[in-house]
Amino acid sequence: MVTADGKDPMILLTDRPPNLETPLHYFTEDFTPSEVFFVRWHLPVLPPKVNEDSFQLHITGNVNKVLSLSLKDLREKFPADSVVALAACAGNARSFCDPRVPGGQWKNGAMGNATWKGVLLKNILDSTGVKSGTMDVAFNGLDHSSYETIADFEKALSISHIMEGEVLVAYEMNGEPLPYLNGYPLKLIVPGWYATYWVGMLSEITVLTDTFDGYWMKKAYLVPKGIKDANEKPDSLQKEMEPITKLDVRSIFVTPEPDSILKKNIAYEIQGLAFDSGAGIVKVELSTDGGKNWVETKLDPELGKYAWRRWRYQFTPSSSGTYIFKIKATNKAGDTQPEQHWNRSGYMRNAIETLTLKVK
Repeated sequence: MVTADGKDPMILLTDRPPNLETPLHYFTEDFTPSEVFFVRWHLPVLPPKVNEDSFQLHITGNVNKVLSLSLKDLREKFPADSVVALAACAGNARSFCDPRVPGGQWKNGAMGNATWKGVLLKNILDSTGVKSGTMDVAFNGLDHSSYETIADFEKALSISHIMEGEVLVAYEMNGEPLPYLNGYPLKLIVPGWYATYWVGMLSEITVLTDTFDGYWMKKAYLVPKGIKDANEKPDSLQKEMEPITKLDVRSIFVTPEPDSILKKNIAYEIQGLAFDSGAGIVKVELSTDGGKNWVETKLDPELGKYAWRRWRYQFTPSSSGTYIFKIKATNKAGDTQPEQHWNRSGYMRNAIETLTLKVK
């Protein structure tokens, strides 16, 4: 465990750039505390301080009116909007891949649930007068590399996705200004999509007349094209790739934690979380016999269609021994989880999880 700027002790993956994982026990809370919200940066150089009074968000490109907006402008000149949404790293749970794959070896803590408040990106772009012929919009932040040969971490969305009106430029997380390590002062929020698109320290928005061809869209964060859950086999890699986008259906165990030792004839609550890209979780099932039979767990009320949803199961062990549980979620679209999941990058992992508990 390590502490970092504004953070309580967290699990360290790398210190340059800073990448920190949320300890599992914090997921017993519906909203992940800012002090332990996971941290993911790609480039090692962050500004030591961002001056709120002088900071500007620049909007340029295929627009009638180029804009530079201060934080005060965003708060006072645009209506505020908010969304409860899960931010999840595309490589969350990568360390469970078998065979192992390169990249940050996250367990289940590269995600967090929060209420994000800010301005709809659609409203910002409307104020510029986006010109006809626009295809993509690109986003860049204040982080950068020490080397000119390393591309800025720049992502893009189609103009049609933005005009659906759910993408947010956030200045608050859980009722407070964004933490520095989570993208202060502005963060792009793309509900239902993996957090690779959630650009932190957002400072530049560029409206384009073509599809964006930057490194982090064309070379990085790619998954097998047209393959459900991006699932492929080590001995049969897919040839065609495409950018990762929506969260897939997934469920995890939160408590008791793996290898906990329980006492027989004592009632326990097994609980965890389930989520998807926004269709909505309708069923989470648990198996105590290796997946032969499944029983439905109890679901807590929804926090929002883009949020995680908590499930609970009451368990009273009647005898000593080892108990092995499995968990799987299903959403309103009928999507569920595969028994096994693997791809070359360790993205979108959503295999049915197993929890082993010992009873004495």
